[in-house]
Amino acid sequence: MKTRRDFIKTAAVAGVGLAFTGVKAESSLRFPNKINKPIVVSTWRFGIEANAAAWEVLKQNGRALDAVEAGVKIPEGDPTERSVGYGGRPDRDGRVTLDACIMDENSNIGSVACLEHIKHPISVARAVMEKTPHVMLVGDGALDFALSQGFKKENLLVADSEKEWKDWLKKSEYVPKANIENHDTIGMIALDSNGNLSGACTTSGMAFKMHGRVGDSPIIGAGLYVDNEIGAATATGHGEEVIRIAGSHLVVELMRQGKSPQQACEEAVHRIIKLTKARNKNLTDLQVGFIALNKSGEVGSYCIQGGFNYAVYDATGNRLIDAPYYLK
Repeated sequence: MKTRRDFIKTAAVAGVGLAFTGVKAESSLRFPNKINKPIVVSTWRFGIEANAAAWEVLKQNGRALDAVEAGVKIPEGDPTERSVGYGGRPDRDGRVTLDACIMDENSNIGSVACLEHIKHPISVARAVMEKTPHVMLVGDGALDFALSQGFKKENLLVADSEKEWKDWLKKSEYVPKANIENHDTIGMIALDSNGNLSGACTTSGMAFKMHGRVGDSPIIGAGLYVDNEIGAATATGHGEEVIRIAGSHLVVELMRQGKSPQQACEEAVHRIIKLTKARNKNLTDLQVGFIALNKSGEVGSYCIQGGFNYAVYDATGNRLIDAPYYLK
């Protein structure tokens, strides 16, 4: 039986390789002589379709904030994407709980965590940002707010996820895998034609997690950070490790110190590796990846081990790139 990893590899080669020629592994994308805008960057294979939706906004000189919301809603609404939104794998109690955050060029932020029954948590996060005095709502409070704003309550547990959960219950072994097989996130960052940055991050989190577990994705500074003077970054992988170093904020601050997006991502990953080794933990089953974008439209990415890729859409087209990694 094909695993999700097999499917991802097949789709990446057959679908993307044919549709987007010239896809190759690159350590970074640099445009030193001009500002490369507009541009949108997102995590994982599903970033290709998400970028396409974001580009529809950006190519009409639209706002980066609108682009990233439109982009991440694509995997959120896809029942075949098992790590984001509708179709996401449940926690160990069989409940699909979603996390998301959004941030604009003016440091306005909104976030929801452990939200159930709402297909598009990113739009609820934006509503928190724009319509409340708060920056984060969680659990039942987030759901009550979403319903008050007209969002539709739905069953998010699709048949395939329910079957996997029931199979998991037979042994109830919680063994997170390194890449996209039983968790992950779409993080998206964009630079619009006006030179403004925004970002969005959304996930259903680790499959079969403890109910109430929240990773880095809805936490501004961990899963996502935007500084319109400098750049933006977002993270994917094991959220606990990203939270430990306030990862996306760290990447942006390293860019503030003069590092390229690539150098900043590498240093953040190396910091996680150092702390993991200091705690005598094994890197083999651990994955964290960062993507970063600066005000010049330069892109960088780095991760702990192979298997992470990211999508970039700019004037030269939409393509999938394998991120460089530490473990060889």
